[in-house]
Amino acid sequence: MRKLIVCNLMSLDGYYEGPGRDVMALAPALGGVFDTYCAERLRAADTLLLGRTSYDGFRSFWPSVADDPKATADQREISRLDNAIDKVVISDSLTPEQTEPWRNSTRIISRADAQEQIGKLKHETGKDVLMFGSRTLWSDLLANDLVDELHLMIGPLVLGAGTPIFDGQPPVSLRLIDLRKWDDSDNALVQYGVSPKDVP
Repeated sequence: MRKLIVCNLMSLDGYYEGPGRDVMALAPALGGVFDTYCAERLRAADTLLLGRTSYDGFRSFWPSVADDPKATADQREISRLDNAIDKVVISDSLTPEQTEPWRNSTRIISRADAQEQIGKLKHETGKDVLMFGSRTLWSDLLANDLVDELHLMIGPLVLGAGTPIFDGQPPVSLRLIDLRKWDDSDNALVQYGVSPKDVP
């Protein structure tokens, strides 16, 4: 069975976005080890699962980075991996015509079918299923026992307000898998396994 792994960046005080849903509030913690880790996770996956908003953000930024001489080596690798990987986007409004230039590698699943189809996806043969961003989607999947691991990179920021990474989330039991830090970064990575609800 394949693992569904959620990878996200958060502030030290637990925010996923800054006030006004400002995703760039976390920009000081981006780059460097975050890009390195994202590339590492993408190499271990063969499916990228995203909500519509995150998919649109990725699609508008990453496709051309592979050929950008100003991008870092990690960013160019992320772009190449994003361009090649199978993408599954959960949306009731996205059309195939809106998925260019990723049309041939994107599958659209409706919200009503998401849990059933993602459950089936996890039972297919393959590498990890990976999620970046997409907090609303993965929060629902976490509540319904479909997330296997949470990888949270904590940036050295206290935002004071914004969108909490866990907002109205039902209780979930976690177990620490790994804790990582890097000599050249103030970011810390915590990796948790998600305990199934029927396991105490």
